Amino acid sequence: MFPVHIESVTDRRTAGWLERVLQVLPVEPRPEGYSPLGEQNLDSRWIARLGQTGEDCFEAIRRHDLAALGRSLNACMVCWEKILPHTVAHPTLKLDLKKLLRAYQRQYAGAMYSGCGGGYLLVVAEGRVPGAFQVQVRTD
Repeated sequence: MFPVHIESVTDRRTAGWLERVLQVLPVEPRPEGYSPLGEQNLDSRWIARLGQTGEDCFEAIRRHDLAALGRSLNACMVCWEKILPHTVAHPTLKLDLKKLLRAYQRQYAGAMYSGCGGGYLLVVAEGRVPGAFQVQVRTD
C-alpha cells in the first residue's frame, strides 16, 4: 500500500532540535553471508504496530518530545525483532546486537539500528553519546 498523504516538517527550529538530540554511533558493517530474511514472522498485527511506530516517531519530532521519540525508536526495534528476528540475531553476526541495543536503550531516551545487521545505532539523548556523531539536518 502506498502512502495517501505525505507530510513534511522543514522548519529550522525542528531541524535544530533533531541535530541536538539524534546521534549516530557506528557499530560494524554487515558480515559476509548475512541475510535478515532467514526467519520471517509476517504477522499483520506486528506490521501494523511497526507502522504505528513511524507515526509516533513523526509526531514526537513535531512536538520536540525527546521521551516520545525514544519510545518510538525502541518500539520500532521490538517490531523488527518480532517480524524479522535475524535483523539483530543471525549466525554470522559476531557482535551481540541485542545486548548492545538494550544497553543504549537503558542509558538513553531510545535507540534503534539504522538497518538490518547493525551498521549504525541511532541514539536519542539530551547530551553527548561517547563515540557517536551528531546529525546535520538540511531544511532546503
